[in-house]
Amino acid sequence: MVYNLKKQLKASAAGLALATGLVFPATAFASEITLKSTDGTINVAGEFIDFVDDTYVIRTALGDLRISASSMICEGDACPTFENVSADVAIVGSEAIGLGMMPLLMTGFASSLDADAEITNTSAGETLATLVGDGGFGDEIGSYLVTASDDDAAFEALLEGTATVGMSSRRITVDEARALRDAGAGSMVSPNQERIVAVDSMVVVTHASNPVEQLTEAQLSGIFAGQITNWSEVGGPDRDINVVTRYPDTASYAFFMDYLYGEDRPNFRPQGIAEDDQAMSNVMFHDRNAIGYLGYAFQRGAKPMTLINECGLASTPDAFAAKTEEYELARRMYLYNRADNLDAPSQALLDFAISETADAVIAKSGFIDLGIETRTQGANDPRRAALISELARYDIGFEGEVMNEMLAEMDNYDRLSTTFRFRTGSSRLDERGRLDMQRLISHLENAPAGTTVNFVGFTDDVGAFDANRRLAIERAQAVRDEMTSIAGDRLANIQMATSGYGEVAPSACNVSDRGRSINRRVEVWVSNSVEG
Repeated sequence: MVYNLKKQLKASAAGLALATGLVFPATAFASEITLKSTDGTINVAGEFIDFVDDTYVIRTALGDLRISASSMICEGDACPTFENVSADVAIVGSEAIGLGMMPLLMTGFASSLDADAEITNTSAGETLATLVGDGGFGDEIGSYLVTASDDDAAFEALLEGTATVGMSSRRITVDEARALRDAGAGSMVSPNQERIVAVDSMVVVTHASNPVEQLTEAQLSGIFAGQITNWSEVGGPDRDINVVTRYPDTASYAFFMDYLYGEDRPNFRPQGIAEDDQAMSNVMFHDRNAIGYLGYAFQRGAKPMTLINECGLASTPDAFAAKTEEYELARRMYLYNRADNLDAPSQALLDFAISETADAVIAKSGFIDLGIETRTQGANDPRRAALISELARYDIGFEGEVMNEMLAEMDNYDRLSTTFRFRTGSSRLDERGRLDMQRLISHLENAPAGTTVNFVGFTDDVGAFDANRRLAIERAQAVRDEMTSIAGDRLANIQMATSGYGEVAPSACNVSDRGRSINRRVEVWVSNSVEG
């Protein structure tokens, strides 16, 4: 299927239409444009001169510059537009994925096919990737049109049949899935139609010179509600706080406000509103009094803040915490497809996006890939320190014995970022668990003989301590058994063990569904004599 996107054209000064379908507005040779790279590293303004061979020519104080259109967004009335853009595959949805990840993902995808990706930004938020075989010297083998807008657009376009792939920074809702199922699209939450490709942490940021290192959830809520207005109120200098948010109709705004307030959002007018993550990053770089939030990929020179939840647990926005999904402001990034119109070019891209080969380009784009990381559990491990502190402060009897048992076992193992989670009251893995299982098998397949993998279960605190510990062990055993069944003889050299510690060492507060779901987990520990 070929997808066509019709653009409303601006009048050309000379009525000139190029063979490529580009036309130029009447003010093309007198108006200023701004060229921005999708990764935020380039921001150049100048007078538009020409567009030739996929290259912008602009006049600046430094002279005439030629800038490749690849991975660049043109802003301004003088920007050229395409009259009729045709592509084999239409991809619609999340701005974060479409602008921040897809250009590099397309480049990596092309490389995996021994092809070259010719990437052109046809307009703000729209990217055309044309794949040419034999490293760019052969024939065109496929074209992909990426339209970045918002999450809702992904499911609307899939429902209307105007897109093959939908990008979303949230999971599909029940109503959206039912509407698509009723339209013949299949089960949108099946592994063949719902793919998690990365994780993105929403990071609270301020100016690099700000001495404030961390904020409690109550302090953060007070700042974004306009109740805390000076940095001195949270341990900083005597300066007004400039609150910067995103527009209320954006997914980032909804995600952040849901985290802080749920549905009861404050009626507060911030000092500034950033159009996108790149603009937010720029504000944080220049304004020493500002505070805002942005995607992990856009931190750059901004200072990330450690968040302290209502239980006193610290949450640091690093890659490991995001991969384990123990950083509470992390969100999954999805690609969706219908079952009834999935063609070969779309299938190839989707297969690549969830492969280990894609990890490098996803990380390069600034997102957090799903590759497995290792973290030691030695003296500098914050969780070990928290357990020791807990034991020192309280006489907690049998629970203390379990904590000591866990501390002793931590001496022998490093922790992998792979963490399996369960839905409430269920022993079934969630949607990410299916993908992580395959990745873990591949990761361990070539481990040396004698490697021991320990599946370690934890629960929330609902119910009796003894019952929770038994449940934790049962879930750990269930994960071990499932992996053994799937792996067959691929892990013949691996020794497997299980243990469980119930509600000990929570990663989040147990006062909310979100917190309890984080705590219902099976971690993967590997003998540190091998991995350490």
